[in-house]
Amino acid sequence: MVSIEKYDVEMIPEMWDVYFTSIRMVCSKDYSKKQIEAWAPESFDLNLFREKIDRLNPFVAMLSGKVVGYTDLQEDGLIDHFFVHGEFQGLGVGTKLMEAVLNKGNSYPKLYSHVSHTAKPLYLKHGFTVAKIKNEEVRGVYIENNLMVREN
Repeated sequence: MVSIEKYDVEMIPEMWDVYFTSIRMVCSKDYSKKQIEAWAPESFDLNLFREKIDRLNPFVAMLSGKVVGYTDLQEDGLIDHFFVHGEFQGLGVGTKLMEAVLNKGNSYPKLYSHVSHTAKPLYLKHGFTVAKIKNEEVRGVYIENNLMVREN
């Protein structure tokens, strides 16, 4: 059964694996090889990733002692990261993470996120709507995503 835990810096290597496999294994059906490689490069400074994650202070989905996903909710209602490990898709991890976000954010006037085409159906299922389709530059490559909003 998936549980939601507090982030601990010791989880960083597993969280990088979640981030990397989510993009490389799952998002690859909606984005080009060039976009995927810019978004989740083979070599990346794990210290930079840790600094970003420390700022996000995410909650982490665990299954049998393994990190299988993570997300965050910032004070302005932004969901900055939302990733499920590529090998743990379809097991309810994303739903459990979204429930944690919605529970924590139920007093916020609105929640919003820059959502990949791949994750868009999950957000739609949980009451988000597409406010705008955007192109964001990541390491010199443009990647289209959806600004999605949920009014509470």
